[in-house]
Amino acid sequence: MPDKAAALKYDKTSGKAPKVIATGKGEFAKRIIDKAKELDIPIFANEALVNSLVDLELDHQIPAELYQSVVEVFIWLMKNEKKAKDKK
Repeated sequence: MPDKAAALKYDKTSGKAPKVIATGKGEFAKRIIDKAKELDIPIFANEALVNSLVDLELDHQIPAELYQSVVEVFIWLMKNEKKAKDKK
């Protein structure tokens, strides 16, 4: 079980960077992951990235130094969504 978790939200119409909407350690990390599974939200595991995200303030945009890492997450997410649609 991961001991840390973070959730991001991105509104591509806003023109702004993604925001951190939830972070947690220990039991709270488990609850974030369980909720994502319940809502069928894909889970991306990257220890270095989550370590950078868990200490950020909630509802704030991610800092510029994390843009590249987060872009990689969204590319992965888009590929997974495409694969899921293609299976239907």
